[in-house]
Amino acid sequence: MKRILIVDDDMINRKLLSVLLKKIGDIESIEAENGLEALNIIKSEPVDMVLLDVMMPVMDGADFLKVLKLEEAYKNIPVAVLTTDDTRKSEMLELGANTVLIKPIKEADLRDVIVKYL
Repeated sequence: MKRILIVDDDMINRKLLSVLLKKIGDIESIEAENGLEALNIIKSEPVDMVLLDVMMPVMDGADFLKVLKLEEAYKNIPVAVLTTDDTRKSEMLELGANTVLIKPIKEADLRDVIVKYL
């Protein structure tokens, strides 16, 4: 079973993604409200992939990516950024995101990303 960490400050978005992941297949979803909480989870338990929002309190998606990609043990974890802000796409890719999906997320697009990176 693959473990995907959903990082989004919006509880409804996290629940929606969790439901979509269950429909896709043999996936356990873990949730975090911000980048700092996500880093703590990654350091304490194995994670196969991260679905990352950009705009969050405490630590946003850009800062999370900067820290994650500096850590040798975690820099190869695939990260898919999920955002409504198309203007930040190139920034997120430069910071190390594997792909960027524009919200609202379509199930087929999410499935394609999961298949590609897991």
